[in-house]
Amino acid sequence: MTNRTLMAFDFGTKSIGVAIGQEVTGTARPLTAFKAQDGVPDWNQVEKVINEWQPDLLVVGLPLNMDGSEQELTARARKFANRLHGRFGKPVELQDERLSTVEARADLFERGGFRALNKGQVDATSAVIILESWFSRQTPGQ
Repeated sequence: MTNRTLMAFDFGTKSIGVAIGQEVTGTARPLTAFKAQDGVPDWNQVEKVINEWQPDLLVVGLPLNMDGSEQELTARARKFANRLHGRFGKPVELQDERLSTVEARADLFERGGFRALNKGQVDATSAVIILESWFSRQTPGQ
């Protein structure tokens, strides 16, 4: 197991959640959420957080339908992943994110009730779930 730093993105058209994690511990924590205009973030903000944390690998959540088929947002998330790679030259992997937002809402609600459910926190927590599910996929034998 290596000790890479990974950054995950929960892509959305209005907001993009971000989490950071360490491969050695297999854990992640929420960082922030960027406002997006029709899926396009302020790339200067993205660059700032990437420069600050220096991740070795970027993981982008891939929104699929429950049956695993692709939807319009799937192609947009792929395009976002390609732009991340093109702009920052870091390797990017995609991670199935079905149910991450549902799970994030349940987790936040459990900890803080409705007050905890602000959009930025939900998106950043979704990014944590995306990254932790990526980690669990890397474990041998799973």
